[in-house]
Amino acid sequence: MIRLAVTICLSLAAGTASAQAPITLASQYGQDKPQTQLWVRFAEILEAERPDAYRVTITTNGALGGEKEEAEAIRLGAITGAESTIANLTTWVPEGAVLDLPFLFDGPEEIERVLAGPVGDRLKAAYRAEGFEVPAFIIFGSRHLLSDRPLADPQDVSGLTMRVLQSDLHVALWRFLGANPTALPITEAYTALSNGVVDAMDMTKSGYDALKLFEVAPVLTETAHIWAVGVVYFDVAFWDGLSEEDRALFDRAAKEAAAHFNELAAAEQDAAMEATLDQGAELIEVDQSVWRAAVAPFVDDYVAELGDPNALAVLEAIREAR
Repeated sequence: MIRLAVTICLSLAAGTASAQAPITLASQYGQDKPQTQLWVRFAEILEAERPDAYRVTITTNGALGGEKEEAEAIRLGAITGAESTIANLTTWVPEGAVLDLPFLFDGPEEIERVLAGPVGDRLKAAYRAEGFEVPAFIIFGSRHLLSDRPLADPQDVSGLTMRVLQSDLHVALWRFLGANPTALPITEAYTALSNGVVDAMDMTKSGYDALKLFEVAPVLTETAHIWAVGVVYFDVAFWDGLSEEDRALFDRAAKEAAAHFNELAAAEQDAAMEATLDQGAELIEVDQSVWRAAVAPFVDDYVAELGDPNALAVLEAIREAR
């Protein structure tokens, strides 16, 4: 059995272990969630190959701040590593926002393949220039349409009032497709759907289950229109201070931990969907090619309006890689 030098900080009363080099890793979620289990797997790999060389502290539940605060702390060297959504890091690498565009990918296999090539290399270089070493990308899951009716065709959302994220991209997307977007906090979504203030919204399958939205929006149309992509990232100064041997170890450990995360996250989404189906929800499949064609002009216009040549280059590279 692997003897881990890991402290998972669930509260202020956490144990410690002595080791030569301290590492602080941050997770926004609890001990059993994929975001934390990623770091547990990472620590297991380090300990297996370099016993007692590092003391790994995994701080959970956002105890070191939100995603933005974690990123700033990594740039300052106060945190060694974390996982983050791409969207959170657009403050430093705006072209990363391209990955949040709708119907850009067919699914996780395509995302992994595209990011394993020149597109991923380009983004990794951009993150590194801002103080973030990114050895691996991760996939949180995708968003789907929720309503009391199937929304299998782009025309089906025209005229509907939709609860959307408080995001310029999301507001613009659904307005382009003819919906009336209403940006509401997620805490208000259930009530808005139940009393008819909104007709539809989008959400991940895990959110659909956790927030019991199937009670007021019993039909989930599996559009997978936006995939939430993220990174496993470290403080560049820390990374560069590692020996060549340990850099290779950290790189491999991060990639293996990212693959583990992707498996756990996908299983979590599948389990959530099954739970909602058991409680009366209905799942509707769609032809993604129809949706992709419908939003293609929006994607082109949105990237052009960003006025960022790097964003355009990333979009073109993704399309070429597909």
